[in-house]
Amino acid sequence: MIIHRAFIREVLQTSAAVTAVLFSIFFVTRLVGFLSQAAEGDIPMNSVFILLLLKLMTYLDVIVPLVVFISMLLVMGRWIRDNELTVITACGISIAQFIRPVIVLSLIMGTAVGAFSLYISPLSAQVGKSIEHKYRNRSDATGIIPGVFTETRGGNGVYFVESYDRDTDTFRNIFVYEDGEEDDEVVTAAIGFKTVDEKTNDDFLVLKNGSQYRGDAGDRDYEFVKFETYAIRLKQQAANKMTLSTKATPTTQLLDKPSRRAIGEFHWRLSKIAMLPILMIFALCFSSITYRKARFPGLITALLVYFTYSNVLGLVVALIRKGTVPPHLSLWAVNLMFLALAIYMFRRRSQNLRLLPGFSN
Repeated sequence: MIIHRAFIREVLQTSAAVTAVLFSIFFVTRLVGFLSQAAEGDIPMNSVFILLLLKLMTYLDVIVPLVVFISMLLVMGRWIRDNELTVITACGISIAQFIRPVIVLSLIMGTAVGAFSLYISPLSAQVGKSIEHKYRNRSDATGIIPGVFTETRGGNGVYFVESYDRDTDTFRNIFVYEDGEEDDEVVTAAIGFKTVDEKTNDDFLVLKNGSQYRGDAGDRDYEFVKFETYAIRLKQQAANKMTLSTKATPTTQLLDKPSRRAIGEFHWRLSKIAMLPILMIFALCFSSITYRKARFPGLITALLVYFTYSNVLGLVVALIRKGTVPPHLSLWAVNLMFLALAIYMFRRRSQNLRLLPGFSN
C-alpha cells in the first residue's frame, strides 16, 4: 500500500535527522569528558576521537529504539498537523492498519539493534577498555606530546620536547626535570630517542649532546656535566591484568558463565531488541487526530512512557546485579507488562476511545 510505503520512508528519513541531532549532543558532552581526561594524562590525546567513536557504538543499541520512537511520533504528528491522517481515516484506513508497516520497520531496525546489542556494542566496549589499559601501563615517554610539558606518572618529574621527527623516530630539543630524594636534576639535550634494553627489557630514553644540572633550587652550589650520550631509565607502570566488565564480555562467553550478572546481562541485551516493537506500538497509541489542538501534551506523555519503561528496566538490571531478583524472569516480566499495556491502549485507540479510562486525549 502506498500509505504504508510512505510511512516507512518518512520514519526512516526522520530517524536519520533525529540520529544526527542525538549524535551531535552525544559527541559534545562526551568530548568534553574525554578532553578533560586527556589533559590529566589518563588517556592519550591522539586516541580521544577513537575512544569517542567506540563509546558511541557502545550505546547505539539503546539510542536506536529511542530514535525510532521519536521519529514515529514526529511523522504522525506532522500528518496530524497537515490533516493527512484525517484524510487517511476518511478513506477507511484505520490506525490498526499501520501495524503492517510497523512490523516491517521493527524487523529492519530490530536487526540493527540486535547486531549492536549482541555483538558490536560489547566489542566496542572491549576495544575501548584495551586502549585505556594499554595507556595506563605505558612508560613515561609514551605520553610525551611535542610542545607540551608532560608530567611523569609518579608526579615527580616533567618532560618537554620541542619537536618529533617521525622519519628518524627522534625527539629534538629535550628538557627533563626530576625531583630526586636528595637533589633536583635537570637534563637538556639536542636530540634523543627511545630504546629497549635486550637483556632487561627496560625502556630507556637516550639523549645526545646535552647537559646535566644537579642541585637544590635556588642554591648556587650545583653540579654541571656535559655529555655526548646519556640514558634515562623510563619508569613503567606496574602491569595489571585487564579484566573485562560484564558489559564488554562477548555474548557467547556470557552463555558459558553461570553467574547472576552474566545471565542478567544476556537477558538485558535481548530486552533491548524486544523493547523496540513495544515502543513502536506506544507511538501509534499517541497518534490521533484529536492531538491536533494539543500536540505537545501528547508528545510529552509519550516521552514519559518511554523514560518510565527504560528506567524500570534499568532498575531491574541493577537489582539483578545485586542478586535481589531472579535474572531469568524479571526483565521479561517488565517487558510483558508494558507490552500488555501497549496492546490495551492500542485497542482503545483503534476504537476511538480514550487511551485509559479517565485519561484526557
